[in-house]
Amino acid sequence: MKRIPALLLAALAALGLTTAVQPATASAATAHTPVVFVHGFSGSSSNWATAEALFAAGGYTSGELFAFDYNWMQSNQSSAASLASYVQQVLARTGAKQVDIVNHSMGGLVSDWYVKQLGGQPYVRHLASIAGANHGTTYASACLIYTSCIEMYPGSSFLATVTSGDVTPGSTKYGTWYSPCDGVILPYTSTVLSGATNNLVACQTHIGFLTDTITLSAVKNFLAT
Repeated sequence: MKRIPALLLAALAALGLTTAVQPATASAATAHTPVVFVHGFSGSSSNWATAEALFAAGGYTSGELFAFDYNWMQSNQSSAASLASYVQQVLARTGAKQVDIVNHSMGGLVSDWYVKQLGGQPYVRHLASIAGANHGTTYASACLIYTSCIEMYPGSSFLATVTSGDVTPGSTKYGTWYSPCDGVILPYTSTVLSGATNNLVACQTHIGFLTDTITLSAVKNFLAT
């Protein structure tokens, strides 16, 4: 097995790109399209523990599930660039041609920028957005000390760019899950993407979505289409 130079590993670690993909060596194509989970504001890869367990129970292996960590305080554009590098590592690791992305909250903006602005669409088979801040949220007014929140606030130049034109481009299949009980994505319909399969959840809180096995099962089934 070819080893990754120590200096390269250190550089990748500094960028938060090594989580769940060490060592980044190619293997036989996986049975499932690899899933990349993208957390939201103030979150971490640990947010996906329930989802990973549910997917594993559904037949996914640990080598098909990847939780991306990033600095949620920085610009979502920078986080999207890190996601682009991370996806390429996952593809090299698994031998797959595409990944499925499952995001939550501000992870929607990171994913959307990657897909639309950084040429990521051809590498994404499905994009599932759970309570995604796809059109921003007025709740971001509570954290405007962070660049990421400035970009997430309705009317920002970031949102004007990422929501312009076709918000569900290419052959990628898009799905969203949103709820009037969200409480953080305001208005809750901000998650909805034109051209996506948009799923209204009767009543689920923003953080509650992360452990909602009914929604997570629906997401898993969506990825199987």
